[in-house]
Amino acid sequence: MAHEPPPIERLIAIMARLRDPVGGCPWDIEQSFATVAPYTVEEAYEVADAIERNDLTDLRDELGDLLFQVVFHARMAQEQGAFDFDGVVDAVCDKMIRRHPHVFGEHSYADIAEQTEGWEAIKAGERQAKGKGEVGSVLDDVPVGLPGLLRAAKLTKRAARVGFEWPDAAAILKKLHEELGELEAEIEAGDQAKAREELGDLLFVCANLARKLEVDPEDALRSANAKFVRRFQFIEQALAGAGRTPTDATLPEMEGLWDQAKAAERKAAE
Repeated sequence: MAHEPPPIERLIAIMARLRDPVGGCPWDIEQSFATVAPYTVEEAYEVADAIERNDLTDLRDELGDLLFQVVFHARMAQEQGAFDFDGVVDAVCDKMIRRHPHVFGEHSYADIAEQTEGWEAIKAGERQAKGKGEVGSVLDDVPVGLPGLLRAAKLTKRAARVGFEWPDAAAILKKLHEELGELEAEIEAGDQAKAREELGDLLFVCANLARKLEVDPEDALRSANAKFVRRFQFIEQALAGAGRTPTDATLPEMEGLWDQAKAAERKAAE
């Protein structure tokens, strides 16, 4: 009696079949790392969305989609003779063992803070090794492709570990007000290019403040987006009940309904 292969081997075989130049899927065959990368990022966000909604069924499916992305990239690398899926797994296993000497070795840490310092020291050694012994920047391996707010938070976190840091949240808030004033000045002056630059500075300071408050800025913004959708849909539904749409309503009407949505949320939270 034939036995089914382990699930991961089945997935790897499916991917190989999809990429087979003879009889494979034309779309999958023509893809490259660059063309697949946006889908990889999208799948990661869909995982985060399922977690945000606490939908474990969707989470299972979205994790599968994300895993498929890993298998896809590994297959393309294998075709080029660079590495295969087993190589990906071996690399991350080696990395986790190397970065947890207190679990897989004889090292010990006094507390979480010391463990974090050790983790960063190990990563710094890895960065230097990748640079073939050259001393690089502490910011070198913060991925350029991260969402802007998340990368800003990571950049400031990395800089803070070597002492380049605001003393507290109040100091960052002061800087936030300063940047807001500069943005207002450029808007009044009508300088679009400088306003864009100042808006970027303002967002960067917001990300830094989020980090200081131990808040993930992307997570906070996702929550704000969800809140906006929820309240705007309340407006749409209220207007639909009267046979109307937002285009038929005045701004004061919609603002009034927005306030009703906020009041309903507060009441539900009590």
